[in-house]
Amino acid sequence: MPDFRPRDIHRPAIARATTLLLTGGLTIMAMASTATAHQNDPALTAVNPPGLFDPTPYGFSQAVIAPAGGRVAYISGQYGADGTGALSPDFAAQVRQAFANLRVALDGIGAEPGQVAMLTIYVVDHDPSKLGPVTAAVVETFGTALPAQTLVPVPRLALDGMLFEVEAVAVLD
Repeated sequence: MPDFRPRDIHRPAIARATTLLLTGGLTIMAMASTATAHQNDPALTAVNPPGLFDPTPYGFSQAVIAPAGGRVAYISGQYGADGTGALSPDFAAQVRQAFANLRVALDGIGAEPGQVAMLTIYVVDHDPSKLGPVTAAVVETFGTALPAQTLVPVPRLALDGMLFEVEAVAVLD
C-alpha cells in the first residue's frame, strides 16, 4: 500500500477539487431551492421531473413533497376483506375493497385521500393484467392528486386467499 501524505497532493489538483466542490455545492443548493420552493404550501406537491417518464396514466407520481411541519401518519396494509372479514377470490374485487378500507382508515384519522404522500402496494403473483384494476382504483380514490407509489410483487401475503394489500403514508395538517 502506498504511503500517502498530504504533501504529496499537488496544488493544481487541490484547486481543481475545490472548484468542483464549490460548483457541485452550488448545483445542489440550486436543486434544493427548487425542491423546497413549495415548503410553505399546506398541501402535498406532486413532482414528475423532466427526464423521467410521466407516470400519471399509471396512477402515481414520481415524488411527492410534504409541507413543512406536517404530521406523518402510517396506515397499515389494507386488504380486500369486507367488514365481516369475507374475502372475495376475485383480484379486482379485492383491490376495490382494499381501497375502500384505506378510505375508512383515512377517515378514522381525520385524513383525506389528497393527504396521502406514498402508497406501497403488494400484489400476489403479479402480471401486467393486474395493473388495470390497480390503476383504476388508485385514480378513483385519488383523482389527480396521485401519490408516489411502489408496487411489490410477492408470492403470498399474510392470510390464505389475500391477493392484494395497500399501505399508505399520509401527511396531516
